[in-house]
Amino acid sequence: AQGISAIENIVGREHAVNHDAIPAACFTHPEIAMVGPTEEQAIERAEKEGWTLGKSTGSFRANSKALAELEGNGMAKVLYNKDTGKVVAVHIIGIHAADLIQECSNAVAAGTTVQELSMMVHTHPTLCEVLDEAFKGAVGMSAH
Repeated sequence: AQGISAIENIVGREHAVNHDAIPAACFTHPEIAMVGPTEEQAIERAEKEGWTLGKSTGSFRANSKALAELEGNGMAKVLYNKDTGKVVAVHIIGIHAADLIQECSNAVAAGTTVQELSMMVHTHPTLCEVLDEAFKGAVGMSAH
């Protein structure tokens, strides 16, 4: 990301890297992935900037694909700005977390809201429904 940004700026196309939108993953068992600040950092940012932090979770234990893989342990946590609905950060621990984080990275980069994400179709039966559960929970909906 930084190399592409450097070249863009060299050739006269202004570009800045949004470090909050860069995903990270640990290929452990279970996998861990995140995008955006930690929950503690998000709390501090919300207090400093004067907005309310929301949190919603989705569980792998209710996901049929995870259960079929015998990988029901895990969860996804979505942190969002309650005032605007914009996704601030997502933390995932569970099977294929490193793959699942990409949707969240794109949401952070694009300024997508939990309201918008909650109405997007997530393939059934797949692991991405764990995120769907968290997005819907953020707006008071149920995925099941």
